[in-house]
Parts: sequence; C-alpha cells; structure tokens
Amino acid sequence: MDKNFSDYIVYVDESGDHGLKTIDSQYPVFVLVFCIFKKDDYIHTAIPLLQTFKFKHFGHDQTILHETDIHKDRGDFAFLKSKTVKTAFLDELTDIVQKTPFVLISTVIKKEPFCQRYSSPENPYHVALRYGLERVFYYLSEQQTGLAITHVVVEKRGKVEDGELELEFRRVCDGYNYPKTPLPFELKFVDKKSNSTGLQLADLIARPIGLHVLKPGQDNRAFTIIEDKFYRNGNGNRNGFGLKCFP
Repeated sequence: MDKNFSDYIVYVDESGDHGLKTIDSQYPVFVLVFCIFKKDDYIHTAIPLLQTFKFKHFGHDQTILHETDIHKDRGDFAFLKSKTVKTAFLDELTDIVQKTPFVLISTVIKKEPFCQRYSSPENPYHVALRYGLERVFYYLSEQQTGLAITHVVVEKRGKVEDGELELEFRRVCDGYNYPKTPLPFELKFVDKKSNSTGLQLADLIARPIGLHVLKPGQDNRAFTIIEDKFYRNGNGNRNGFGLKCFP
C-alpha cells in the first residue's frame, strides 16, 4: 500500500556539543534547529538558489557548505581569507537564506542552568529533539497535514549515537510528548558527505541562534535575517514556539 506523504520535509542540524561533563565557557549551549520546507518551495527555490551560488563561487556544485569551515577559511573556503571577499560571500549567502521560504523551529539548551536544575540531567539532544518535534507537529497540524507522513532528515553521527537518536525519536513519536499523541514522522539518516541543500541551510543558521541566546545585545546579522522565519503563535510570539530556550 502506498504511503501518504505530506507536502513538507524537515531538515535538522545542531550547533555545539550535547556533552555535559565539560562545558565550553565560550559557547555553553546546545542548539538544535528544525527547518520546515514546503516541498514545492524546496524544489523550485531553495535548491536552485544554492546551486547557482555554488557554481558561481566554486565552478561546481560539490562543495558542502559548513558554517565552521567557512568561519575558519579552510578547505574549499581558503579563498575567504580576504576580508572584502569574505564579506561579499557571506552577504550573498545571507541573501539566499532570506529569499528561501522555510519555517524555523529551534531548541536551545543552556547547559549550566540545565545541570543545576537536575541531579541526573537527561541527554540535551533528547530534550531538544522532543521539544522540537512537538513544535513541528503543532505547525504541521495548523497546515492540516493530518496523518500524512513527514520525513525528518538528520546527519549520521556514529553507530551508537544514531541508535540512541533513533530510539528516542521513536519514543517521542509513539506518544512520549506533551500532547501525548502519536506523531506522523519518519526519521531519515544521511551521510555527512551528503550534498543536501536542506541540511546545509540548517547548518548555516544553527550557530547564529546560539550566539543570539548567549549575547542578545550583540550585532548578529545572520540572526536578524532569520528572525522572521521562526514559527509563532497567533499573537506573533516566537519565544516558546519557534524558539524554545531551556531551562
């Protein structure tokens, strides 16, 4: 029997590590982002914009855009050591993110208060995943997707990590969630070398969210660009909806 797929697809990426034993004082947060694309927008807008950008700057479309590599000017991004060139490159990339239609949901775990609140704190990735999936479900319910299956795409991280993630994902989708209802999602793992437009866009916006939470008063153009993309409630509030900080 054919499965009934929704008109949406979700790409997930992270910023920071989810470990709690040693906390980076410069970046003491774990960020998980969920980029929800309408498939038509993904096919006709997101992919062409990013492919055109790659052909222009690299001459081919095989370079994978990683925020860390761009930030450190390494690998294919070594040509960005010139400040003028890098500024123009980032401005173009920011413009692509702005022009690409998607809805953004992000969970930010503040590690230090998280550890202080619980004597045996849960895996931050699992907490962020649960909050995120709940809000993706709320948004898709508003779009009247019903029981149609929506794929949630994540990068492979390792056999053990992927096994733990899959187990937690199934637990949340089986009813371990705030509305206590089955969630019509399917998890799709892809290789880190996968040239996925959705995963690359998710990667580019995760760290700016973490930096905004840590230093809300600091100039953060990347965050300013994506702010309008956050899922909001009927009153226009993003906090607790498109952007969930915990605790």
